[in-house]
This record gives sequence, structure tokens and C-alpha cells, in this order.
Amino acid sequence: MSDAKAQERETRARGPQDRPMSPHIQVWRWHVTMFTSIAHRATGMALYVGLLVVAGWVVSLAMGADAFSAYGALLASPIGLLVLFGLTVAFLYHLANGVRHLFWDSGKGFAPKTADMTGWAAIVFGVVAAVLIWTIALLNMGAAQ
Repeated sequence: MSDAKAQERETRARGPQDRPMSPHIQVWRWHVTMFTSIAHRATGMALYVGLLVVAGWVVSLAMGADAFSAYGALLASPIGLLVLFGLTVAFLYHLANGVRHLFWDSGKGFAPKTADMTGWAAIVFGVVAAVLIWTIALLNMGAAQ
């Protein structure tokens, strides 16, 4: 019995370097469902930032015409437009992937080919729909001037 206790103490003394490690991100081959899982979390966080942009817009509206005009100019700058485009992609991707998750909640879409296909569909929808929305918006802005 004392030999078992000595062996246990020796095992603890060696530390974690001799223990098996969990698979690391470098071990796994990237696939679309892995990306969509990470992107869903990232776009969710980006939408919180977008909420701050909207809150800033509301605050500038409450502060008067000069503040509202300055905030509008900031949003219309190239960086502001890039941020707004990114938020549009994030919203549309998060929406499409959320619908995908609703199907998963009902027990459908777990087959690997289906999961890959719906993952690609969510990515493509987010990007293509954002480009389409922004193309229409920019064309209408040009026509309005």
C-alpha cells in the first residue's frame, strides 16, 4: 500500500507536463462549423458595440443640431462607413446563424454536410445581403443629392 502512495506522490510531483493535453487549436483542421461558432460569438460582441454607436447617435440628437451634425459627419467619414458596413454584415450574419441555431434547437441540421452547407449559407447571406443593402443605400444617396 505504501508503494501505491509513493507512486501517487511521484506522479503529482512530476506535474502536468507528463499528462495528456487537450487538443489545441493547432491540432484541429479548420472547418466551416468551427468558424461559424466563433463568428457567431464575435458578431454578437460586435452588435453590442453597434448598440453604443446607436446610443451615441441618440445622445447627439438630444444634445442639439450641432452635436447631431458632427456625429453624422463622423458616421459619414470613410472610417464611420466602414464601421457601419461591418455592423451590417455582423447583424445579417448573426441573424442568419441565429435561424440556423433555431433549426438545431428543433433537432434538425446536425448532419455534417447539412451543418457545413447551412454554415456557408449564413456566411454568404451576411456578406451578400450587406453588400446589396449598402449598394442600394449608396445609389439612393447619390440620387438624392
